[in-house]
Amino acid sequence: MKKFIPILAILLLLSSCKKDKTSDADQKKDIATGSTVQKDSLNNKSVEIQESPIKSGKTPSDLVPDGYEIQYDAEGDLNQDGLADIALVIRKKDDTLAGRKMMILLKNSDKTYRVDKISDTVLPDEYNEAGYKMHDPEDITIENGELSINLYDIGPNGNQFSRFKYLNGDLVLTYIETYNMGAGSHSALFYQPMKGKLTLETVNTMEEEMPTESKKFQLKRERFVFEKTSPDDVVRKAYDAVNE
Repeated sequence: MKKFIPILAILLLLSSCKKDKTSDADQKKDIATGSTVQKDSLNNKSVEIQESPIKSGKTPSDLVPDGYEIQYDAEGDLNQDGLADIALVIRKKDDTLAGRKMMILLKNSDKTYRVDKISDTVLPDEYNEAGYKMHDPEDITIENGELSINLYDIGPNGNQFSRFKYLNGDLVLTYIETYNMGAGSHSALFYQPMKGKLTLETVNTMEEEMPTESKKFQLKRERFVFEKTSPDDVVRKAYDAVNE
């Protein structure tokens, strides 16, 4: 029996090792499977989040965040689906000097609205550091499938008119125009970013006939989307490009 005891012990040890390896392999397989399931679960969750319907409301005010109030609104068929959409400019109730937001609400077939676009940058500050309005008056309109943001000022800020239109699901800046009055001259800019076409006009008010000089430029074609666009920045970038 003494001769068989070591052999039996060795067999038992090998069997135990084999089970441990099998257990480890199964555990790794389970972990791998669990990771796959978890990854798939996360992916499915992500898909569910992306495909979940955007919050809707019966009236535009239902979609205004808490603490905000509607300053301006415009109605019109913006995405050209036959339904009247809404554009809202909203500001904080307790801090009218804070930055404003602009919301695009598309109308659903059941006459409710859904939030499609929000921009924190498309509007300039309403007031300067001294507390004076930067542009007065201001208005927004929706006509012929275009959103227009119209800002007026006879002072140094000048007039600025921006137009946005839906293209392949994006609300894109299609046109911007500015007009400024300075000492001895008036200047105007006409810019179509997606075509790269820019025209600068200068009126010499120092001469009786006030002659106009017009220059045309072909710039790099640009695509500026509503959510991330600051028309002020676009104008500055255009002037920098023609002055290079």
